[in-house]
Amino acid sequence: MGLTDEDLEKPFVGVVTTAGETTPCNLNLASQAQGAKLAIAEAGGVAREFTTISVADSVSMNHQGMRFSLVGREVIADSIEAVMRGHAYDGLVGFAGCDKTLPGIMMAMVRCNAPAAFVFGGSTLPGRLHGRDVTILDVTEGVGSVLAATLERRQLDAMERICIPGAGACPGQFTANTMGMVAEALGLAPLNSSVIPAVYAARAEVSRRAGAAVMRMLGEGGPLPRDLVTRKSLENACAVVAATGGSTNAALHIPAIAHEAGIRFGLDDVAAVFQRTPHLADLQPGGRYLVKDLHDIGGTSMIFRALVEGGYLHGDCLYLEGGTIGEQLAAACPPDGEIVRTLANPVSASGGLAVLKGNLCPDGALIKVAGLKQLQFEGPARVFESEEACMHAVRSRDFAPGSVLVIRNEGPRGGPGMREMLGVTSLLYGHGLGEQVALLTDGRFSGATRGMCIGYVGPEAAVGGPIALLRDGDRIRVDADRGSIDVLLDAEELQARAARWQPPDPGRLGGVLEKYAALVGPAHLGAVTHRGAVDWPLEHPAAADE
Repeated sequence: MGLTDEDLEKPFVGVVTTAGETTPCNLNLASQAQGAKLAIAEAGGVAREFTTISVADSVSMNHQGMRFSLVGREVIADSIEAVMRGHAYDGLVGFAGCDKTLPGIMMAMVRCNAPAAFVFGGSTLPGRLHGRDVTILDVTEGVGSVLAATLERRQLDAMERICIPGAGACPGQFTANTMGMVAEALGLAPLNSSVIPAVYAARAEVSRRAGAAVMRMLGEGGPLPRDLVTRKSLENACAVVAATGGSTNAALHIPAIAHEAGIRFGLDDVAAVFQRTPHLADLQPGGRYLVKDLHDIGGTSMIFRALVEGGYLHGDCLYLEGGTIGEQLAAACPPDGEIVRTLANPVSASGGLAVLKGNLCPDGALIKVAGLKQLQFEGPARVFESEEACMHAVRSRDFAPGSVLVIRNEGPRGGPGMREMLGVTSLLYGHGLGEQVALLTDGRFSGATRGMCIGYVGPEAAVGGPIALLRDGDRIRVDADRGSIDVLLDAEELQARAARWQPPDPGRLGGVLEKYAALVGPAHLGAVTHRGAVDWPLEHPAAADE
């Protein structure tokens, strides 16, 4: 393997990427990782590069393959743990590009608790057509516009060919960019690193900083990932999601990262931070700007500074490159007032996401309120037993405006795999009905989803949650301003339906879906598959008794 006797005495640092050809997000991660390897070698370590999987949300959307997206998060964390512990590596630098790859690598870092640094590979630049930016969001919603005859097929074809001009993740504040900022807020990633576009040369310096940081931690004994991921830093992560109108998926991934640290931090904890944090960044899909535009004016530190000054971010949390988050913000730019609003003039007084509770969702549900014109909705339910059934109705316009389209049996266990519903929501917007109907599901939404879309409903239908009891015509009332969602039925009727309910037959699953369905927990606690943090190396119980 080209190692000398002297090399074998040095620290071994794993450098993991999700590099591959599954998605544009991962195309240039292998080259980015070389900077970390150089920095590790310069500091006296030995870098050991390896890879793990990536299931592309974009390519698996709107078909059975989406069942494997969230499952992929667990496979990534498990596979990295196996390599790190199996080879007794001393540290870890991780590079991720596509949605679930980011939390998957962060979960592995916290689980293994060796010195670690995280790098998000960055987002793609937007395409340009007729003098304006065009992104994948325009294309997905354009499909609905073609079906509604408001956009010509040739125009959609032109948009599709230029919307992703190079390597990188989706350029709006969708799940990948949201989780990149979460990594910075947790102290696991270099500050301002997540907003640098994937193809910019500045990413080489970020990679070197990450490698150098791990070697410094090895020399100084920390801070380790579980020193960085604390209740305060988890609250910081939620605050950044709220302040940027980020992806609803963050409310699934942040509790999962907390779980790896042995911290119970569920949807109720997330909701409390969302409620008290102002929405400052005017980013797509709810706003006007792309993450690249945030990079151009000063990066995430601009948002962090405003949140610290307003008392919404704990500035005393530790940071991977030394000191605290607050100390790193000394040179940060103030908000520009347009892309990032001031505290005196926020986009909205509370975060761009809201948690809803009521008799329909006792464990909670999530909605992205950023960009919504109305925060209340009431209408009759139209119930579908799967995403495909609803998609067929939406394609053929077989529903009435004012309805609440209910998609059930798509939760973590019932799916299994908790599919995203971007295909359905994009068609609704393309039809021009984005806020004229509501969508309710125990499945997930993409970070690019917008409109009156309520997901992550818990308890899910597969375990007998109230969503399993709904019938066509039941009236559902949503009030995102008050954080409530209810079906307008009395408790006696719900109890009677529950007594007659029979769990659906999942059929024969086999393979990874069978294992996942048997192990996965509820969405409001992160949809995790094991009992949480343990110390390593393991001590056999018999040895402890001696």
